Amino acid sequence: MTFTTEKSAAIANFIDLAKQETSSTVTREGLDKVLQGLIELASHQEWWNSDSYAEPINGELQSRYFIHEEPDNSYALYLNVMKPGKQIRPHNHTTWACIAAAEGVENNYLYDRTDDGSQAGVATLVKVGEKRVGPGEGIALLADDIHAVEILGTDAIRHLHMYGLALEKLTERIVFDTENDTCSIMSVGVKTQRGA
Repeated sequence: MTFTTEKSAAIANFIDLAKQETSSTVTREGLDKVLQGLIELASHQEWWNSDSYAEPINGELQSRYFIHEEPDNSYALYLNVMKPGKQIRPHNHTTWACIAAAEGVENNYLYDRTDDGSQAGVATLVKVGEKRVGPGEGIALLADDIHAVEILGTDAIRHLHMYGLALEKLTERIVFDTENDTCSIMSVGVKTQRGA
């Protein structure tokens, strides 16, 4: 089996696993199984290296690469390459998500929303935990879970991000400003590169 076909087969097997565990009710237990599959996929560092997926350039801190999605935009898999200094404010996803490290550490900060959401544009959060995601590790998030991301250290990181629905279709995600206790619709961020 060649490098390319082995990688393609592993991705297909992982997508099958994700479908099996999330096609009806999405549970933390099911997502944990998806996450273990994603951690295994990410462990093949040679599949996600800079020869195929370059680091961001021209002062940018993030490049996102398309890996897979189904024809209906579900089961969307990306590789994120992020440099130190990259921060993503607290946000939800409105779909389930799993993140696993191929290389480097992504620091995740977990939050609970403490207001009732009744006042538009207003939100209060409390930080409830932190999760360091390095090689052999990952994090699974349900649709309403809230996390923030920060890249520290000196080297770029490479992490696989799997979503129940493609990021470009997640038009109701909310990003939170914890300093001002506000919230707003979150943009998709960097443009996904689809040629790698």
